[in-house]
Amino acid sequence: MNKTYLQALNEGLRQLLTTMPEAYILGEDVGTYGGGFGVTKGLVADFPDRVLDTPISEAAITGVATGSALLGKRPILEIQFSDFLTVAIDQIVNEASKIHFLSNGQQSVPMVIRAASGSGTGASAQHSQSFENWFSHVPGLIVAMPANAYDAKGILVSAVRNNNPVLIFEPKSLYKTSAHVPDELYEVPLGQAKTVVSGDDLTIIAIGRMVEVAKKVVEKVSCSIEIVDPITISPLDIGTLVSSAKKTGRVLILTEATKQSGISAEILAQLIEAGFSGKIKRLGGKFMPISAAKFVELGQVPTEIEILETIDTLLRDD
Repeated sequence: MNKTYLQALNEGLRQLLTTMPEAYILGEDVGTYGGGFGVTKGLVADFPDRVLDTPISEAAITGVATGSALLGKRPILEIQFSDFLTVAIDQIVNEASKIHFLSNGQQSVPMVIRAASGSGTGASAQHSQSFENWFSHVPGLIVAMPANAYDAKGILVSAVRNNNPVLIFEPKSLYKTSAHVPDELYEVPLGQAKTVVSGDDLTIIAIGRMVEVAKKVVEKVSCSIEIVDPITISPLDIGTLVSSAKKTGRVLILTEATKQSGISAEILAQLIEAGFSGKIKRLGGKFMPISAAKFVELGQVPTEIEILETIDTLLRDD
């Protein structure tokens, strides 16, 4: 049946708590309030000892989660806005992601961090950033960004079952969007891209909410466009991306995160290093803070008009 992104996550969390006694949820307002966006709504009533409200300290929350993961628990940590990951960056980058390496494989940190990410809600400069660029740079950390309700639940399940720290960026502008989501537990594999729409003339590699934008654009053009969603940003399934790029000969990379020094540049570089010699362009977030003004915010990430113009450029014969 169809479920929203929020409902899929809530259902997945409930089923994980039911089937994995070592799993627990912690974060600010995850209990009675139900989480910053309602993802954990109702869970504390059935799992009062495993849905834990915490003080307002992302550093402390992440430190506790890291320590408990080392002791055999499987913490699922909610960071209300991905912007606040900056407060916990030492715990994530210098501790959780490094412990397996520093212990020569003797210890692992099976911790999941969920973080609402991105623009589109008028939340302004300190609550609308997209930091997947940053964290994909960190060895030892798995980074994913599901673009729909089905993938959101499946990635969550895979992440909680994984023995490594996993950071899941959830585009908050997608929370109310719906997709078919099975009632039972299932996994969407980490590190595996997915072809969303098949085509022959051009490949769009879209990340996060840009997948939905790309799908709308495809409906407005007469050419045959393939849309590929990496889903996991690190590790990147470059094989699937290269295969699609070489098939169509033209590539457009779409990200909401800032274009400068971003994952779009990394994908472009890896495609070229893998032997892709066709036409390629990328669009990403403007290099400026996100505005609270809706009409400004909408233009700070790739728009349908920009995408259509770029597609036209790529398809035009030189």
